[in-house]
Amino acid sequence: MIRLYNTLTRRKEDFEPIEPGRVQAYVCGPTVYDSSHMGHARSAVVFDVVFRYFEFAGFLVTYVRNFTDIDDKIIKRANETNLSVKAVASRYINEFHEDMDALFVRRATVEPLATAHIGEMIAVIKALVEKGHAYQVEGDVYFAVETFPEYGKLSGRKIEDMEAGARVEINDKKKNPFDFVLWKAAKPDEPQWKSPWGPGRPGWHIECSAMGKKHLGASFDIHGGGKDLVFPHHENEIAQSEAAFGVPFARYWMHNGFVNIDSEKMSKSLGNFLTVRDILKEYHPEAVRLFLLSKHYRSPVDFTAQAMAEAASGLDRLYEGIARLAELCGGEEPALPDGTGSFLERFRQSMDDDFNTAGAIGVLFEAVRSANRMMDEGNAHPDGVRTIFAEILKMGRILGLFNQSGSDYLEKRQARAAAKSAVDPARIEALIEKRKLARAEKDWAKADKIRDELAQMGVSIKDGPEGTTWRIE
Repeated sequence: MIRLYNTLTRRKEDFEPIEPGRVQAYVCGPTVYDSSHMGHARSAVVFDVVFRYFEFAGFLVTYVRNFTDIDDKIIKRANETNLSVKAVASRYINEFHEDMDALFVRRATVEPLATAHIGEMIAVIKALVEKGHAYQVEGDVYFAVETFPEYGKLSGRKIEDMEAGARVEINDKKKNPFDFVLWKAAKPDEPQWKSPWGPGRPGWHIECSAMGKKHLGASFDIHGGGKDLVFPHHENEIAQSEAAFGVPFARYWMHNGFVNIDSEKMSKSLGNFLTVRDILKEYHPEAVRLFLLSKHYRSPVDFTAQAMAEAASGLDRLYEGIARLAELCGGEEPALPDGTGSFLERFRQSMDDDFNTAGAIGVLFEAVRSANRMMDEGNAHPDGVRTIFAEILKMGRILGLFNQSGSDYLEKRQARAAAKSAVDPARIEALIEKRKLARAEKDWAKADKIRDELAQMGVSIKDGPEGTTWRIE
């Protein structure tokens, strides 16, 4: 049984979908006015693994992740660059896809654009006005929070306890400072659409309610996003959706923690804003995934040079392990045997416990260590080798790892390292061959001297049953 932490109830709950065997989920996607940053990557990778695991557990998954392609920030960027709003949005949607593809994040089942759902948004707003939950002022339409008695149930905030101006816009048009805009009256030189309240464009919060309703229905299983969206965005989504549709909007609310940079919040003002593109110039995409999943998804994760070095080193060990296993299995990937092996079972226990990827990664590394010991002993039973290899591959791929063969990864790693160090791989291989001959002749002093020479070149070697392997540190 999968258990997940529900922000709405503030406790872990057994996951029981509305429709048995199916998961219907909506995760808030980016507002596309700039390049994707590590915060976007954390959310995308976390929910990618969540839904990979649901599929492994036998569920049919419908995953909706939207693009907000009309917003004040997009309009501002369009004005700064002399581009149309559509051109700005298209550029950064394409960039987002390229960045997430590079991180091996699978595309969502449906990726709706806000601008393609204006009619659905207007229909929801009309329903709210007719039911007395919204009111019009000079072409703007606002949701009246006092008409929804449960307002604040997601964030735990109460209207009477909140100060006006705390993450809300002070506006004399509003009946209550916490009323939020559903429809904005048109302004010169801004995109606009016809509506019963005059030309204008939708507010941010109404977009997700309308798109969720369109693609998943009035009620669905999981709504997710970053912790920064709990209030006001997700709080407002609940209020307007449940007021309009008369049923609970989402049964489970999941929120991932932030990415900090050297223990500080990532922000442009602090000069520590890291884009996915910049990070991928320095680190292997699977090392980035391993780092982002190294802490529980609800906890913050701290991006440091040391943390990334550890992730990169860990990824090397994983690929070295599967390369050895693949060679022992004749280059073939074995299928999982009937039943669940011990490592995969422990992996499942971690993932069933609110998608504890940190624990799951620990099991994966333990399985690789166990496989290495088995191979080092030289008497591993073929069936045992194939079983643990199949388990390791399955666990890794649920985490979005092992997107290439172990041999390909190691070959490319060596090529990258050699290019950076200007060390000639042919010279390394020649020295290793000389050392092999010296060892065969029991000339240990000469063999040690060659090892020392390689070390001075920044090359480490490892002797194993399959021969000597090397890497540039």
